[in-house]
Amino acid sequence: MVFGLLWAVGTYNRLVRARNHCDESWSDVDTELKRRYDLIPNLVETVKGYAKHEGDTLERVVLARNKAASPHTSPVDQARDENALTREIRGLFLLKESYPELKASRHFLALQEELATTENRIQRARRFYNANVRDLANLIESFPSSVLANMYGFRKREFFEIEDASERALPQVDLS
Repeated sequence: MVFGLLWAVGTYNRLVRARNHCDESWSDVDTELKRRYDLIPNLVETVKGYAKHEGDTLERVVLARNKAASPHTSPVDQARDENALTREIRGLFLLKESYPELKASRHFLALQEELATTENRIQRARRFYNANVRDLANLIESFPSSVLANMYGFRKREFFEIEDASERALPQVDLS
């Protein structure tokens, strides 16, 4: 009887910790995404000064950024919009090939490097979040902890995944 009670309390506390780790790690992902969103307008403005005839590309980047920065109901929705933003950023970086003066701009290069660093930080935060989601799912689905998880309404979380395998690579940033 005492052993069963101790097990139940310990298991419940592990479930709560796992759920809280998921919340905390999602907050880390969100922080890094916001950092990315703050960098993009600066990058767009820098490109605007050099690439005056590329309004369509710049507009698509801004629209994708605004959509990705808007509130989302799930990591799956967030990932979809992040994938679209990543594609548009790649298009923005392709512009530098057409504008040698942009390619040589120190400000553009610094923003490009900062964005690459931020992309790495997003990737680390996403991996940490997904590991916590996996750990919570293992507790919820494993017997006997699944009994308590179902009894107290613990629910699995969605992974923050990239849909397309080609999107899994970081945007190419050539600092030469």
